[in-house]
Amino acid sequence: MNTDIHRALTSDEIASYQRDGVVMLTEMFDGDWIELLQAGLATNCQKPTNRARVWDRDAEGHTMFWDSQAWQNIEQYRRFVFNSPAAQIAGHLMNATTINFFFDAVFVRSPGCRFATPWHQDEPYWSVEGYDTCTVWMPLVPVKRENALAYVPGSHRLDPVFEQYNFGNLNPDGKTQVDQVDFSAIAEASLPDIDADPESYGVVSWDMSPGDCVVFNSRIIHGGSGKLDENRDLRVFTTKWLGDDVRIKFRDCGMDPDHSAIMTEYGLKPGDRPGTDLYPMVWSRN
Repeated sequence: MNTDIHRALTSDEIASYQRDGVVMLTEMFDGDWIELLQAGLATNCQKPTNRARVWDRDAEGHTMFWDSQAWQNIEQYRRFVFNSPAAQIAGHLMNATTINFFFDAVFVRSPGCRFATPWHQDEPYWSVEGYDTCTVWMPLVPVKRENALAYVPGSHRLDPVFEQYNFGNLNPDGKTQVDQVDFSAIAEASLPDIDADPESYGVVSWDMSPGDCVVFNSRIIHGGSGKLDENRDLRVFTTKWLGDDVRIKFRDCGMDPDHSAIMTEYGLKPGDRPGTDLYPMVWSRN
């Protein structure tokens, strides 16, 4: 299995990420990595973590499954985190000196699932703060542009604190102890109504094949990724990466996923650089 970056990033790709906060990279992971993650995802679905939940289940039985932070118990995920080119890709795009791993998350939509992810940013939900955070979004099956995650280019540089969606409400099975957020006390603006006029916001998404990935800044506004045909499913593996300016922050508005308890258990406190074997440094420019 090739642990080196599959191909060099181009100057245009790096510039696009820096300008837009998102870039689609073709053929970045070879077939061995995809097979490894598919095997890991099969295990994940059979043995979900205590964070797992179904985000949506409709009357016809279509489902959207989500899980997070399974890497410590799933060997295939662990091998990907430490040995794949993902950390190096994140480091070059963010022009970082070091890259720490944050967490993994999977999104599995059954064929015909119509659920679309609400528009949101990621970093405001997290137990860290920093501009240099990114997600590597990898479909493990082919995905059409209209079914893939969509992004508002440049929105990672917007200043307002937005009133954002509480994903803890996505819980049709009534599972308890789901992370909750409430931005109402700190919100300075409502998120734009992007669905009303996506063209005016320059919304982008792409047809993708296994081996392709989208890397996006965790402050970019993104959503969608749903409304599948009856003969098409969607299985996505994501990893979250932390660059140079990231520090731990426990947010009064709540966090999702909320890492504050486990961070405290590991001796980490607000203002610290994430580290320990919970958030290991995986890549360094030197």
